[in-house]
Amino acid sequence: MDIDMFGKISDAFGPSGFEEEVVRTVAGYCGKYQVENDAMNNLYVRMPGVAGDKPVVQLDAHLDECGFMVQCIHDNGCLGILMLGGFHLTSLPAHTVIIKTRAGRKIRGIIMSKPVHFMNDKERASLELCIENLYVDIGATSRREVEDDFGVSIGDPMVPEVSFSYDEEHGICFGKAFDNRAGCACIVDTMNKIYDGRNELAVDVVGAFAAQEEVGMRGATVTTQVVKPDLAILFEGSPSDDFFFSAAQAQGRMKNGVQIRRMDKSYISNPVFMEYAMELAGKFGIRYQEAVRRGGSTNAGRISLIGKAVPVLVLGVPSRYVHSHYNFCAKDDLEAATELAAQVIRGLDPERIRHILRQDIL
Repeated sequence: MDIDMFGKISDAFGPSGFEEEVVRTVAGYCGKYQVENDAMNNLYVRMPGVAGDKPVVQLDAHLDECGFMVQCIHDNGCLGILMLGGFHLTSLPAHTVIIKTRAGRKIRGIIMSKPVHFMNDKERASLELCIENLYVDIGATSRREVEDDFGVSIGDPMVPEVSFSYDEEHGICFGKAFDNRAGCACIVDTMNKIYDGRNELAVDVVGAFAAQEEVGMRGATVTTQVVKPDLAILFEGSPSDDFFFSAAQAQGRMKNGVQIRRMDKSYISNPVFMEYAMELAGKFGIRYQEAVRRGGSTNAGRISLIGKAVPVLVLGVPSRYVHSHYNFCAKDDLEAATELAAQVIRGLDPERIRHILRQDIL
């Protein structure tokens, strides 16, 4: 895994509906591939020189990150906001954000928190928040200053202000939006792993980077119609649960390998596909962990329903504190995810594909 690539993709500005910078960043690492985008900010990366008459494996990850939009501008210069995606409100006050104006200028703001000096006893003891009472302060003193001097308008997007860094000694990545920039980096890395042997593969592989997952898996609805996959491998920056459950209960432990997801609220996995992946993980010594999620969802919930149904293998990179400003993940887990995906693709043959598609069930 090229950690510098992952860092650049993580740092890119791209809340739901505003993924252009992420599209350009990812495309910049795909110069040897056939690359195109669509009107929704979905990005498609295809192998060059492939005949196109083989079964298709779609590699999926979503480009967008949780963010915000300017909902209104108050007379005192504070910005009312709404969320693009699923932050929990208690993680937001006193953190900084970056707002991107229509002119492309990036403005720093603070999600306001009421100073303790002005709180009454009830406010000090309460954790109750609502998005309507959270504002962003960019240092302006009036609506006119916001619009004329800062150039901020209603509808402008914003994201957490965080810069990526890598602790080489401990193999730990720090940054924002690992859900799902980790997955985006995994698609590029997987395609690079299989590039030289692409003509010997039994399948055609297409990387499909989807927009607007955090607001309802919208991009994947489009990408699957374009790619028309027979099988799919989905990469996610999955919530790491190792700080919240015992070692026996935890199913997303950082530094414990790729997470193979059996189900969540959107999808029940194809057991044949999973068994094949776990067989290869054992064969090649790739660390993995299985997960049965009570909540959460991925693009698998949308991809699996296309056409005559698409088996989807969901591979997660355990990432701490997703859907908040700051994340950790391990380089070893990133590499376990891409190595398993590459071995799954290399091992596919007509008989195996037929078995995964359950064409031999009757």
